[in-house]
Amino acid sequence: MKLKTILVAFAMLASTGSAMANCYEMIGCDDSDYFRRADLRQLSCQSLYEVRNLIYKQNGFCFSTNRAKQTFGNDGCWITKQSQVRLNAVERDNVALIAQVESAKGCN
Repeated sequence: MKLKTILVAFAMLASTGSAMANCYEMIGCDDSDYFRRADLRQLSCQSLYEVRNLIYKQNGFCFSTNRAKQTFGNDGCWITKQSQVRLNAVERDNVALIAQVESAKGCN
């Protein structure tokens, strides 16, 4: 009985990836739901910044700007070049769409 419990626990741990998705009531989960432009337009510049950069943080990116380091920290990060962060297709599309919305809104 104990061996079965241990095997089930191990299987559950093995199936989880290193990144953990962030899910938002208004827009969905950043690694599995394609965000909609109309939904993103409802967010503030600060919220857009946070959602976009949390995708990078959960995938191991080490931030270099003071703003990002203060907001997200660099604990547990291991990738120093943004171009080397491995994003899945949904994450890539979401990051690109967020950046477009930030630009259209005049966010910095």
